[in-house]
Amino acid sequence: MARKTDIPSSYYGEPRKFDPAFRGPVHNRSCTDVVCCVIFIIGILGYIALGSVAWIHGDPRKVVFPTDSHGQFCGQQGTNNANKAILFYFNILRCASPSVLINLQCPTTQLCVSKCPDRFATYREMKRNYKNWEYYKQFCRPGFDNPDKPVDQVLRDEDCPSMIVPSRPFLQRCFPDFVTRNGTLTVRNQRSFQDGDGVTRSVADLRDAAKDVRTTVSGGIASLLDAKEVGMKIFEDYASSWYWILIGLVITMVVSLLFILLLRFTAGVLLWLVIFGVLAALGYGIWHCYWEFSSLRGNSDADVTLSQIGFQADFSIYLQLSQTWLVFMISLSVIEAIIILILIFLRNRIRIAIALLKEGSRAIGYIMSTLFYPIITFFLLAICIAYWAMTAVFLSSSGDAVYKVMSTQSKCVYANQTCDPETFSQSSLPVACQGSQCAFAFYGGESLYHRYILLLQLCNLFLFLWLVNFTIALGQCTLAGAFASYYWALKKPQDIPPFPLFSSFGRAIRYHTGSLAFGALILAVVQFFRIGLEYLDHKLKGSHNAFTRFLLCCLKCCLWCLERFIKFMNRNAYIMIAIYGKNFCTSAKDALFLLMRNVVRVAVLDKVTDFLLFLGKLLISGSVGVLAFFFFTRKIPVIQEEVPSLNYYWVPLLTVIFGSYLVAHGFFNVYAMCVDTLFLCFLEDLETNDGSAARPFYMSNSLKNLFNKSNSRQPNIANGKAGSEKLTKSGKTRHR
Repeated sequence: MARKTDIPSSYYGEPRKFDPAFRGPVHNRSCTDVVCCVIFIIGILGYIALGSVAWIHGDPRKVVFPTDSHGQFCGQQGTNNANKAILFYFNILRCASPSVLINLQCPTTQLCVSKCPDRFATYREMKRNYKNWEYYKQFCRPGFDNPDKPVDQVLRDEDCPSMIVPSRPFLQRCFPDFVTRNGTLTVRNQRSFQDGDGVTRSVADLRDAAKDVRTTVSGGIASLLDAKEVGMKIFEDYASSWYWILIGLVITMVVSLLFILLLRFTAGVLLWLVIFGVLAALGYGIWHCYWEFSSLRGNSDADVTLSQIGFQADFSIYLQLSQTWLVFMISLSVIEAIIILILIFLRNRIRIAIALLKEGSRAIGYIMSTLFYPIITFFLLAICIAYWAMTAVFLSSSGDAVYKVMSTQSKCVYANQTCDPETFSQSSLPVACQGSQCAFAFYGGESLYHRYILLLQLCNLFLFLWLVNFTIALGQCTLAGAFASYYWALKKPQDIPPFPLFSSFGRAIRYHTGSLAFGALILAVVQFFRIGLEYLDHKLKGSHNAFTRFLLCCLKCCLWCLERFIKFMNRNAYIMIAIYGKNFCTSAKDALFLLMRNVVRVAVLDKVTDFLLFLGKLLISGSVGVLAFFFFTRKIPVIQEEVPSLNYYWVPLLTVIFGSYLVAHGFFNVYAMCVDTLFLCFLEDLETNDGSAARPFYMSNSLKNLFNKSNSRQPNIANGKAGSEKLTKSGKTRHR
């Protein structure tokens, strides 16, 4: 049986033959994957039609404005509620009921008000002290002003709330003003209150009711008890520090640009400095974590575990625990050990990777416009995201107002049944269930359109994924064509064509829209199923079936691997499309066979370059993050007075770190695409040329010296036979 090392080159396809007319990306090309192009255009037209239908039937006001019990929007201009933008619950204690989750509505009267109550009071107390009526009646039904009506009848008909509690607006709804003092939950420093029926209730009852309402309002997202207060403080921090956050991102952009430009002249020195800089930073981090851990160990206040304190909005609390520093120290030690092992085993390949990165920086230096192409990609992605979000909102707000019977009696058999508010008072329901009312519940419908809203939402998601992947594919193909024009220029920069980026973009749009859409479609299908699997896993999270969890985990892992492989193949296929102008399948096959004929170089060299670029992104974002940390914690004396007052300094700090990484990632993505394109061109150059005068290498002198290649002026013997024998011999050597 033949060994793998003896597999001939033909097993992975024949090497590309020498073409004397080839001078870089092919200009005379034809449209590819026309059928997929037509389907893609039909898909876009269908997406526009879907958005139009959603726009006709949807009403974003149903999402933006809360709705009272009469189906009227709170805060809508031109209505009686124009100055009443907040929804008030008559008896929020009734919201602590399973019916809230079943019917998506709290079984109590809801009224639009201009402001939330700011005091504890009950209707019975108000009747005994009538001077408070002017304040209390603003929370009663509009037009109700009958002080002679019996109290029990007023409360039964819900003309007025039985009680009011100090509240603050959250998500345009009045929620009790919870404050935790010394670990005790209070509302205006009170732990208990009267519910209006002569019963003393605990503030914890309000917490349970408010939590259920928040869960319903926010679509099932569990809210923390103090989410309102934390959210307001975070918003205040952003409002006072957005200017400095923007400065941090601009600094990251300038540093990333300078880093790429410096790579052109000092690639070797700079990359080794990056490597050792990251190692030194991690080493210092390990030492500092150990020092903090040793200082806190043995302190009774610092030996509390992370699970015991739970989530805390003030992150400085975690830094006072010894376990936090132990986790940091172990994590940094593992990362340091992994990086050292990678450097030890791949030290020889790092030299080659540095040479490729230096070549990439030279290419970017000649085509500087490529650094700003991510702005176009960002703009197109922003359009896709905005259109998807708007369509999703209009679809979710499509429907008519549905009214349900709400009753204060627990034994009402008609409760939660659908009703008509116009005929409700003439029906027998108010008599059968005294105190019941026909109140707004939610928006829905039974028409054909409403029955297929879920399917339309799925179509919206799938087409969104397709457009996003197409936008990314267009950027990759455009950049690949521009960098390929650089590589296949024999005399650089004289032979580089004018406006290579613009020319590459025109070729990609004019000839290869179908091919790019084909690759994006394959990736979108896999991502669509991954999202569906994640949703299914979320729904079955409470399942105790071990086999089901194991099966879902395996499927998620397989789909993740498949998505990563398709992204890798698409990226290389787009490079071949940009160079030779063939269809997607042929380009993917050619790229795969070319990479498999050089599998050792691909497996090691490509990942080494990715690793070096990742270290660069890590160093840049980490350095800006450290600078932001010293700034926001007032540890820079020169500009200490300029630091804004913050509730949580980690809010702008994390924003700067995460945003800096995204900015650096955008710049380095161009760099990574450049390196991948040059790498494939380099492999093609080795296979099609032999260094003779007739078939010179197109690689730079640094790459020639690294691989011991040189252009010879000897004539080509026997129409290139000698060169072919040399190529075959080198190919076999590579496979061995």
